[in-house]
Amino acid sequence: MAPRANWKGFLRLSLVTCPVALYPATSDTEKVSFNQINRKTGHRIKYLKVDAETGDEVTSEDIVKGYKVDTDTYIEVTKDELDDIALDSTHTIEIDEFVPKADIDNRYLIRPYYLVPDGKVGHDAYAVIRETIRSMDKVAIGRVVLTNREHIIALEPLENGLMGTLLRYPYEVRSEKEYFDDIQDVKLTKDMLDLAKHIVEKKSGTFEPELFEDHYETALIDLINKKRSGMPITAKAAPTTGGNVISLMDALKKSIANEKDAAPAAKVARDTGGAKSKKPKKRVEGQREMLLPISGKGGKEAAAKAATTPKKAADKPVRAPARAKKAG
Repeated sequence: MAPRANWKGFLRLSLVTCPVALYPATSDTEKVSFNQINRKTGHRIKYLKVDAETGDEVTSEDIVKGYKVDTDTYIEVTKDELDDIALDSTHTIEIDEFVPKADIDNRYLIRPYYLVPDGKVGHDAYAVIRETIRSMDKVAIGRVVLTNREHIIALEPLENGLMGTLLRYPYEVRSEKEYFDDIQDVKLTKDMLDLAKHIVEKKSGTFEPELFEDHYETALIDLINKKRSGMPITAKAAPTTGGNVISLMDALKKSIANEKDAAPAAKVARDTGGAKSKKPKKRVEGQREMLLPISGKGGKEAAAKAATTPKKAADKPVRAPARAKKAG
C-alpha cells in the first residue's frame, strides 16, 4: 500500500494542467530506532515544554513562534501573520524552465519524490508533460510549497511516472573554497597513478543497490534479538590497523597484491548467480520484520522474561535482513 501523499495539487505547464499527488520516494521507518528510558524504572522519558526562566510547563495555546534578535529579545510572529504571507502557489507546481540535468550540481539535491496523477482524470495532460520532458532530454524546474515554505523542484521522467527532486537554494550551499584552499598541491608520478588505476579497474563494476547491505542495522537487529533471547553478549575485538605504511608506493603495490585473488562483491554475485538469479519477491521485507515477534496477550511479559531466560533451541535467531529490491 502506497504511503500517504505529502502534497496534493496541480502540475501546470503553461495552459496544460493536471491534478497530481506528491509521495516520498524514500523512507527511514524500517530502520531500528530507540526510545530513551529510565534505567531505574524502565519507563519511557517524556519531554515537557517549560518556560526557560520559571520552569513552569507551558500549554500549546500559549506557545508562539519567535525570531531571536538578541540574547533575551525575540520578535513574536503569530500564526495569522504567517498565514497572511502564505504563497499563492501552495496548490500548484508551476514549471518555469527546462535545463540539462548535467547542469544541476549534486550539492543542490535534497530528497526525491514521486509525482503521480491524482484520481482518474488528467492522465492525458500528465502524459503530455512527462513525454515532453523526456523527448527534450531535460529536467523541468518548478516550485512547490511544502510545510508553508516554497521549494524548488526538478522533475524528470521515471518509467511511466515523474520523479521530483527538491533542490536547495544557493544560500544553503557552502562554498568549497574555505575547505579546499589548504589542500597541498602534490606531484604524483606516472607509476603511482598507473598502480592506482589498476586497483580501480580490479574493483570496477556496475551500480547494483540491491547488493548493498547495512551492516550496522544488521548488527543492531542481531544485538536486540540476542538480548530478547537471553543470549550472552560478548564484546567484539578491536579491529587491527594493518601496521604502519612505509610509503605510498609500497601501499599501492601491497593493495594490488591483496586484490589479485579478490573480486568485487558485485562481480562475485553476478558470476555465481547472486541476487540476479533469484526470482524477485512480491514484497521487500523491512528491517523491523527481522526482529523476533511478540505474540499473544502476554507478549510484553514474555519479552521481559526472555531477557533473563535462556532461549529454547527450536527458537533460532532471525536471519539477516533481506537485501532491498533494485529500484527501477
